[in-house]
Amino acid sequence: MNYRHIYHAGNFADVLKHAVLARLIVYMAQKDKAFRVLDTHAGIGLYDLSSEEAQKTGEWVDGIGRILDTDIPAKAKAILEPYLTAVRDLNPDGGLTLYPGSPKLTRMLMRPQDRLSAMELHPDDYETLHRLFDGDFQSRITELDGWLALGAHLPPKEKRGIVLVDPPFEIAGEYERLADGLHKAYRRFSGGTFCLWYPLKQGAPIAEFHAALQALEIPKMLCAELSVRSDRDTTGLSGSGLIIVNPPFTLKGELDILLPFLKDRLKQDRHASARAFWLRGEEVPERD
Repeated sequence: MNYRHIYHAGNFADVLKHAVLARLIVYMAQKDKAFRVLDTHAGIGLYDLSSEEAQKTGEWVDGIGRILDTDIPAKAKAILEPYLTAVRDLNPDGGLTLYPGSPKLTRMLMRPQDRLSAMELHPDDYETLHRLFDGDFQSRITELDGWLALGAHLPPKEKRGIVLVDPPFEIAGEYERLADGLHKAYRRFSGGTFCLWYPLKQGAPIAEFHAALQALEIPKMLCAELSVRSDRDTTGLSGSGLIIVNPPFTLKGELDILLPFLKDRLKQDRHASARAFWLRGEEVPERD
């Protein structure tokens, strides 16, 4: 209940998460049939990077600040374009003041037939999010523990959709909870696309987390990870990862272009790294 994303909005982890989310939405929109995006830990939806909180950490400077309105190689630029266009549209006079959280980004990329369901438990953040979408009939904002939404709100009536699970990882056991949440949600909505965010930091049980996901035996599960610095001298976030279940068939190739660019552009020391690989499905690497 104490986590406030305003301190981290637009940082390197947001760049990866939101760039991939945008690609998932663009892919989903290739078919005329409506889809729903379920955002389980939605936050306030829109962030003021000039606020005291954002300025206190300045994390966006080494995230979206290194990407927006800079020279980007053509192939990476094409992949990033839906995401970056949304950010620019929020800042029509140029510069970078407003940054979209995942619900706002989703809403900007949706078509008239598509729907958003966003959950937020923090009472103040829920009220802010609710005001942001007040009167928007395509969006439903609910004050709810996002973990409960994985049962209560699946499957969506549209039968097509994206489920974004982006917990704050404030308490112990969140990696296990994420794997268990996917297990329960996938049984209810096996045809959906799931996007799960997780932190990379010193001591994080990443190998165990990946093994737990593999044990679910979900047919197609893609992993993307970006680290911007070594985790040896910090207890904070050194990188982040995404698990994408039922990814678009084009996504692996796009990540193979996008991740090396993000690593080079967002790196904070020589230990920066990035990788995209299959946990289950197309090309699962052999274990050492």
